[in-house]
Amino acid sequence: MNFARLTPEDLLRPLNEAEQKHAPKELFVAGDSGLLRSGPAVSIVGSREATPAGLARADKLARLLVKQGVVVMSGLADGVDTAAHLGAMRHGGRTIAVLGTPLDQCFPTKNRELQQEIMRDHLAVTQFPSGTKVGKHAFPMRNRLMALLSDATVIIEAKDGSGSLHQGWEAIRLGRPLFLAKSLFDAADLEFPREFERYGAEVLTDESLVTLIEQLPQGPRGAVSQIPF
Repeated sequence: MNFARLTPEDLLRPLNEAEQKHAPKELFVAGDSGLLRSGPAVSIVGSREATPAGLARADKLARLLVKQGVVVMSGLADGVDTAAHLGAMRHGGRTIAVLGTPLDQCFPTKNRELQQEIMRDHLAVTQFPSGTKVGKHAFPMRNRLMALLSDATVIIEAKDGSGSLHQGWEAIRLGRPLFLAKSLFDAADLEFPREFERYGAEVLTDESLVTLIEQLPQGPRGAVSQIPF
């Protein structure tokens, strides 16, 4: 399988000053490198130890997005990420995996076949050259890159201190829309949803999902007035 070396500008467009702050100088990709330019992309992220309800929510959101021509992006982790990738593929859409490993490695290893399929038929992106040894620091870096590459981020499930929050804060810093599943606000033991809300994050509802899709770059394909979530 052929890997390519590109820059963030190759995948997106010229970056502004805020985007340049954490942007890697180079990226390594496998698959359809034009996928990011083909239409809007939304990240679906969340807990590796997601509940059945969280997994179902990620799958449903992926289905609704791909029906509107939106590319689903996630980080190939267990739980919500895997459900998002599989949901997009199952419903005939396109997906992008932003990796916390080089392209020649896979974590978790049980997602190796999924990673291979995404690299072949969709797009995988990483900032780590092949052969690089990576540690836990790589995953917050992955999440910041995902925030840069996507037009909006949705957090499905997470705990205070979760790695997904790195992406939430980076999305806010970049001025990208950030949405949180309503169940996160319903959890009395969580502090981060209301903290994010103070900085502009929105609750994901039927109405806000319609608004999100309508505001994405290049516009949706088809009417979005009746999207149940």
